[in-house]
Amino acid sequence: MPPSLFWPKALRGALVAAEYGLPVFPLASSKLPALRSPHPGEACRGECGRIGHGVHDASTDPARVQLLFKSAPRATGYGIACGMPHVHLVGVDLDRKNGVDGVAALEQLAVRHEFSLPPTTTVHTPSGGLHLYLKAPGDALVPNSVSRLGPGIDIRGTGGYLAGPGSWSPRGTYQLASRASAGIQPAPSALLKLLAAEASPARQPTSLPPPRVEGEAGDALATFVRESPEGQLNNRLFWAACRAFEQPRDAEACADALLAAACAAGHPERGAARTIASARARTSGGRSNR
Repeated sequence: MPPSLFWPKALRGALVAAEYGLPVFPLASSKLPALRSPHPGEACRGECGRIGHGVHDASTDPARVQLLFKSAPRATGYGIACGMPHVHLVGVDLDRKNGVDGVAALEQLAVRHEFSLPPTTTVHTPSGGLHLYLKAPGDALVPNSVSRLGPGIDIRGTGGYLAGPGSWSPRGTYQLASRASAGIQPAPSALLKLLAAEASPARQPTSLPPPRVEGEAGDALATFVRESPEGQLNNRLFWAACRAFEQPRDAEACADALLAAACAAGHPERGAARTIASARARTSGGRSNR
């Protein structure tokens, strides 16, 4: 279906989210930002005043949201920025695919660390997983992470985002499961302590051997990217993305994991997305020439 069919619904969903105080910006069907960066590099995070800075474009101002979407006619969804000062949203992305059950893993984590999750805004994802919306105190440092708390538990913190309910991707539509009567609830203090412990993860002092792309390939490749030595992050991301796109069946899910892993390791989001897109183009071209 042409993206233009999903654009009006995406805009409506974004405006509703903005009414609830959630900063939003347009997403393409790939779940990546729909607007091109105005810069060849990534030094600017929106300070220039132009649009095209991904999650840094996010706004709750209806006029600004309308402008962003008018500039992105191929948008099929919208992102909800996490870690913004006035909301400080923490997104808990629970995957249920490839034999991994993030919901069960979170339940086990809660039992182990003696906390319970409050009824809060929850969204069903196209892959069968869940997005839980939680709040953190304004001074909390919540980094992005992929499966560090447990298998299938991804955290969207500062600089991260969630695809909002109503957003469309080729796999399906994100559906609102429930909205807590009191809105988005605070994250349990025990969970916040676990998240804060991730803020300064120890880096591997020596280089990792390239992972074998088999079995839980996405996890191996994401780890390979996340644990990149200083100065090797972009090269590792490109290599891992090429390996992912050589296996088309799980390529897009793996690309999502690689993007999150690269951002968690400090790669600017737009630059990481561009590197992954380059790997996709190179690998697709290679297959077409065979």
